Amino acid sequence: MSLFGDGLEAAVQKAFTRPAPKSAGAQMRYLVKQLKGTKAVAQMLRVSQRTVERYVKDQIKKPRPELATRLEHEVKARWQPQIRAKARQKAATTGGIVIDTRARMGYAAPIGSTDESRLRHLTVALPPTYAARLFDAQEQGASDARLQEIAAEGLKEVYFQDGGRRAGSLDEVRFTDVEHLEFDL
Repeated sequence: MSLFGDGLEAAVQKAFTRPAPKSAGAQMRYLVKQLKGTKAVAQMLRVSQRTVERYVKDQIKKPRPELATRLEHEVKARWQPQIRAKARQKAATTGGIVIDTRARMGYAAPIGSTDESRLRHLTVALPPTYAARLFDAQEQGASDARLQEIAAEGLKEVYFQDGGRRAGSLDEVRFTDVEHLEFDL
């Protein structure tokens, strides 16, 4: 599971104007329409083409738990692409992104300062440049570690250095043992 990637995706999904299809049949019909055929949906979901056809016709109503999870994930990943793009664009240009986290944070700093990492609960509004960097990295398939680095850089600049007003000699912020993470646009 990708904690940062899933958190960014959840933030974007809050912008949806209509709920995604809920029933397995409706989800399957949506995917068949999106992918233009039952064969492509069957390959993506790793089930038989006949199984997909039976869901489309409501002959099967309740998928196995792992299929239900994959089905919901694939539908939400494709649902309302223009709304999703607008939400990302707004966050990356004007709105920025809010990160709410409870994690162990420490930093590399000159000798004599208290750089011990400790558990902190922070809710910080990161500027649009960091939202843009996070979304760009996510679209390029960046690892969760890379997304975590970008978020840590944002926290370093906004929270620890207060936009350059303090802790100017701070080198790096370490962001580990994440207990809670949520993004909001």
